[in-house]
Amino acid sequence: MKHLIDPMDLTQQELDDILTLAGDIVRNPEKYNSVCKNKKIATLFYEPSTRTRLSFESAMIELGGNVIGFSSAQDSSVSKGESVEDTVRVVGCFADIIAMRHPNEGAPKLASMYAEVPIINAGDGGHNHPTQTLTDLLTIVEEKGKLDDMTIGLCGDLKFGRTVHSLIKAMSRYKNIKFVLISPPELKVPEYIIEEVIKPAGQEYVEVTSLEDSIGELDILYMTRVQRERFFNEADYIRLKDTYILDTKKMRLAKDDMIILHPLPRVNEISPSVDKDPRALYFKQVRYGKYVRMALIMKLLGLEVE
Repeated sequence: MKHLIDPMDLTQQELDDILTLAGDIVRNPEKYNSVCKNKKIATLFYEPSTRTRLSFESAMIELGGNVIGFSSAQDSSVSKGESVEDTVRVVGCFADIIAMRHPNEGAPKLASMYAEVPIINAGDGGHNHPTQTLTDLLTIVEEKGKLDDMTIGLCGDLKFGRTVHSLIKAMSRYKNIKFVLISPPELKVPEYIIEEVIKPAGQEYVEVTSLEDSIGELDILYMTRVQRERFFNEADYIRLKDTYILDTKKMRLAKDDMIILHPLPRVNEISPSVDKDPRALYFKQVRYGKYVRMALIMKLLGLEVE
């Protein structure tokens, strides 16, 4: 039995296999509409989510399976004091696979130590978000045709942004990647990401504060919001939340084939005027997320189309 807690839990071959399968689902969805017949996924979401929870649920339904679970800890026995360990033991009696989001870093890892079914980390605090990373990678490979030889700018909250941390880990495995880390000093990427991920992989990186000065060299711009829920001090959030706003003026400085990604939700870091730009792929990215989660569910359950 395999779990997905961290993007690095997948070997390079497993990652490529998931992306290949997801690409086939994109092009031939009808082939897969009964592969999960009589299977159930439990979505255990201890904090709010729209895209990720509904994406998992849509993925399982489109595979012919069923969905159980909760969308708030207050709607479960957690409100009575039940531990994560006990919750997954109980839910594993009803479901074949579990997708869990939790505000505490490490909670899905803890769950995987007690679960008798595969656990998928759907986001744990500011730590990891591996299925968003799979979504990002599928979007890149489908739209750019490759995952090697690119310059990727990550802009905004690089300190608390779990999607950023997960994407850096995954992209570090590919050849000739340059990371342009764009953030205010207070929201720089954690030092361990640089020392334990980027440097050992031999990838080039630069830390900057100006989006305008950097955007022209990028093949991919990954925008993130400044996350109010990760701040202990409201004054700091208010001071930093509008540091970077991507608008049509800045887009004129970018390459014609640069693509814009965003894990969403968006607040005001991307102006709505950018939505009409063909390089803006963040809503298309959401659709890719459903397909890649379909592929992941199949792989973790050991299912194939006959």
